[in-house]
Formats: sequence, C-alpha cells, structure tokens
Amino acid sequence: MHLVSPEIEQYIDAHTTDEQPVLQQLNRKTHTDVLMPQMLSGKVQGQFLQFISQMIQPNRVLEIGTFTGYAAICLAAGLTENGKLFTIDINEELEQMVRTHVEQAGLQNKIIQIIGNAAQEIAQLNETFDLVFIDADKQNYSVYYDLVIDKVRSGGYILADNVLWSGKIINEKKDKDTQKLADFNEKVQQDNRVENVILSIRDGIMLIRKK
Repeated sequence: MHLVSPEIEQYIDAHTTDEQPVLQQLNRKTHTDVLMPQMLSGKVQGQFLQFISQMIQPNRVLEIGTFTGYAAICLAAGLTENGKLFTIDINEELEQMVRTHVEQAGLQNKIIQIIGNAAQEIAQLNETFDLVFIDADKQNYSVYYDLVIDKVRSGGYILADNVLWSGKIINEKKDKDTQKLADFNEKVQQDNRVENVILSIRDGIMLIRKK
C-alpha cells in the first residue's frame, strides 16, 4: 500500500531541494551494491531529517540503525561546533562504505560509528541526547525507546521511522513486525512523559518530544 499515490510522491520529490553530491553518490551506490536498498532514507526523508537537525542544533545525536549512512549524514547537518552523532549498526559489512562517505562529507570528526548489538551499546553510552533517530529492527522499537528515553534531555526529540509500515499498521490481522510497531505506537501514545505526532512522510515517521 502506498501512503500517497506514486504521482504525488513524484511531485514531492520534484519540489524538494536536490541532494548534495555525496548523498547522490551514496544513494546510487546503495541501490547498485546493497541488498534491500529501499531501507535508505532517500531525498525527501533525508531533507526532512536535515531540517529537523538544523532547527534543533543538537550537541548530541543518537542514530539506531546506520544502514549505509545516508540518514547519519543528514542528521549531522545541524550539529553544534563540538557536536557528535553516534550511530549504531550490527552489520559490519557496511562499515567501510559508511566510513568512506562520511569522510567524503567531511564529517569524520563528528560521526562516531559503533558496530554491535544496539541494546547493549545504548546501555553503555554515557551521554545526554538532544535528538534520537530509531530506524533499526522493528521487533525492538519499544526496547530501544525504553533504553533511550532517560538519556534524552527535557525538550529533546525522538524520531521513529517506518511507524506506518506501508499502511499495514491499520490491518486487523498483523504480522509480527507490524504488531510490534503497533505496540510501539500505542506505547508512545500512552506515555505521559512525551508529546507525539505521526507524519505520513515516506513510510511514516513518529516525532516525539520529551516534556
């Protein structure tokens, strides 16, 4: 199911600022060299992530789920002068590809790659985050949320990707991933520590503000 029609998606894409060259290159390479390239944030969502970062001007950002590094580069755009972005992924096969494009973007001193189990790595981070982006395995969204909520400053933000799951989120019968996402959405909705809104950008993004 498309959240919006392909024609509207094409119109949105045509009326969104073009990717910077390093992101264009990373986009192409992901689609030619990597399995499941649809996991890439892409031009429109990437621009949204960049704008959010530039508005918040975070000092510390946490990304859970690096993939090929596209979103990390976008989220790093608004970092303060001494800001850092920590990005975690379990797939070591993509580590060099991410590092290469991070260096091409001139962000090697701002983006810190962590290879490992996200739940374990989050627990070891002694940081207070202004912005967190959850975009990893859907089965553990609620786990990641519980691990990061106390590490987010008051007034800070959490973004969770894929929360509409190609529209399957409203199906009466749900597969395991869809059910876990539905549980996550309900968990956030019932959490009186936060305010939240779901945006129908691409596959759905939940924007969460900690009170």
